[in-house]
Amino acid sequence: MSSTAFQHYVPVREDWLARRTEEALDPALPIVDPHHHLWDRPDWRYLLPDLLADTNQGHNIVSTVFVQCRAMHRAGGPEAYRPVGETEFVNGVAAMSASGGYGPTRVCEGIVGHVNLQIGAEAKDVLQAHIQVGGGRFRGIRHITAWDPDPAIMNPAYTPPQDILFRDDFRAGFAQLAPLGLSFDAWLYHPQIPDLTALARAFPETPIVLDHVGGPLGIRGYAGQKEEVFRSWRAAMAELATCPNVCVKLGGLGMRINGMGFEEQAEPPSSDALAAAWKLWIDATIGLFGADRCMFESNFPVDKGSYSYGVFWNACKKLAAGASAAERTALFSGTASRFYRLG
Repeated sequence: MSSTAFQHYVPVREDWLARRTEEALDPALPIVDPHHHLWDRPDWRYLLPDLLADTNQGHNIVSTVFVQCRAMHRAGGPEAYRPVGETEFVNGVAAMSASGGYGPTRVCEGIVGHVNLQIGAEAKDVLQAHIQVGGGRFRGIRHITAWDPDPAIMNPAYTPPQDILFRDDFRAGFAQLAPLGLSFDAWLYHPQIPDLTALARAFPETPIVLDHVGGPLGIRGYAGQKEEVFRSWRAAMAELATCPNVCVKLGGLGMRINGMGFEEQAEPPSSDALAAAWKLWIDATIGLFGADRCMFESNFPVDKGSYSYGVFWNACKKLAAGASAAERTALFSGTASRFYRLG
């Protein structure tokens, strides 16, 4: 893995992960994994066989949603249209899965691509190009807006301006989503949640899902500030929850930026350890938004550096132990299926 990627992503150590296996809890419970990636990078390959090796760990993964990650962009042509290559690639993987030759999971049943919304109204034509090549699976886009004044916290692959969610050009592009029946995946850091609230209120007809529980930060200047970060995060999430067009993904807490340090332990974490570390954030989110606006997500392979796929879903099931049958259905499949219009 390259030095810049190593600094931002936790490297996957298969031998370390293999040191902990758990039998799947409630193995019949249908799960839609609404957030994973596929890529073939010089230092990291995660394609259909790799995903299936993870999803086939005893849990009932019935469907998945691919989320943009700069995979297979076109090498040529107009810059704005190059991300359409990612949708073409993923639709091919989805077609492989739909053949039935790779097991029952409907892999990439939904596709979230990327359009640079800062091209304004011209984004409509690029969105239509995604729809055209998406095989009926294209559901919306993610335009990463995660920003922090500390450059060490930023992903070097994405350098958005601080105020991007307020910019006229971005909003002119964002306005193209709802008329085409498309949704928006929001990835930002917890201090930016109020910016998303303003955007959601400005575009109440656009379905928005906040990725990774709103990106609570726990490294660098945020290290050792868990209580303060939680108070700030919760207040912002409570305000965001007043926007009925917003849902939240429960996951993505295995990244280095969260500062939970699973990757620094001698042994990979158990599902009990994960559930204990996440309970504060997950319980608060479900309490604010309700189960019908929350969905568990794996964020694989990004989070694979911190724990294995099967252990992750056991942790989610433990976190949802007190939920009703209807709430469990919403958290593990219903909310994701409704938001991404699956099935």
